[in-house]
Amino acid sequence: MKLSRHMGHGPGGKARLREKRREISPTPIPISPRLLIVLGAIGFVVFAAFLWASPTVVVVALGGVSLAIVLSYPVAALSRMMPRPLAILTTFLSLIGMVVLAGIFLVPPLIEQLTALVSSTPDIAAGANRFLLDVLKPLEERNLLGGASPEQFASGLVNDLFDRLRALTEDLLSGLVGFISGAFNVGVGLFGVLFVAASLLADIRTMKAAYLKVAPVHYRRDARELWEAFGDSFSRYLGGLLFVIVIQGALSGVALYFLGVPYAILLGAWVSVTAIIPYLGAFLGGIPAVVVALAFESQTFDSRATTALLVLASYVLIQQLESNVLTPRIQGQALRVHPIIVLLAVIGGGEIAGLAGVIFAVPVLAMMRVLLDFFRARIRPQGGKDPDV
Repeated sequence: MKLSRHMGHGPGGKARLREKRREISPTPIPISPRLLIVLGAIGFVVFAAFLWASPTVVVVALGGVSLAIVLSYPVAALSRMMPRPLAILTTFLSLIGMVVLAGIFLVPPLIEQLTALVSSTPDIAAGANRFLLDVLKPLEERNLLGGASPEQFASGLVNDLFDRLRALTEDLLSGLVGFISGAFNVGVGLFGVLFVAASLLADIRTMKAAYLKVAPVHYRRDARELWEAFGDSFSRYLGGLLFVIVIQGALSGVALYFLGVPYAILLGAWVSVTAIIPYLGAFLGGIPAVVVALAFESQTFDSRATTALLVLASYVLIQQLESNVLTPRIQGQALRVHPIIVLLAVIGGGEIAGLAGVIFAVPVLAMMRVLLDFFRARIRPQGGKDPDV
């Protein structure tokens, strides 16, 4: 035993160990920093081209990350009472159950009201035309129509409206055809979102450990704080947004029901869709309800005007409740950005990327806010004094 141990530490033993290490470790490939930068740029361009050619990958990834962030709260709560894999399974089964129940109880009345609304579109247009004529008659008596009769003025507006509605209907029909033809892709995308969310929730600790391992040792505490800041900001924003859009849609539907406006469930669901847009969503969602209220067949001019004003006032109150009470209390410090900046970000996002830009403008703004706070507390000018000293 001693002889073999001594032989292992002799000159021949050291040579064998060096040879063994060379066999195990990969052979290094020397590369210049300039070539490394070029290869990195090429890889980035190829990756960006891949994402541009297959935008579904981006949608699935962002959807999965968003769903994982929203579900992280119930998973964390259930993990205190059961193993984490079982908590994840319970959360997903509960989510699927709620979606199935919503489909059973909400989808049939939504389809019924949508069908009725489409079939009654000519009547609504006629009622809106009559209301417009009643409004224009006092203006004609004061010669404010430029010599045109109320019928001509209203006819021009109605024709323009119908042209826009026809174009919108054609776009919707083409989109419906595309949806039906791409139903398989939609199913694959939904499965992908669920799979990404479940994987993130199951492997979040491993991913966090890998993320911290990449960071330099003396920056790992800061990297952990950045991870937690991102998680807290996005979880507050997405969880609060989900709650707010449900509350806005429910309050709008209830208000329309008590005001006697038809299609209350459908119009309330439309408000939930538009509520994704900050500040402007409630007003955009209220336009169809005001038009429907103005087009009542069985009401007089004064009654229709009163109902439309009440509908408008209800939407204003709901928007004020959302912007001044719900969002500050629920989302808390998720954004900490002035409403003017949020509005400008939404407008800029819409101009850059359309509807997707409008939807993702606020999350991007939240990410930029987190990064600004993180680096502002750490960046020090060379030779400058520490501001905390």
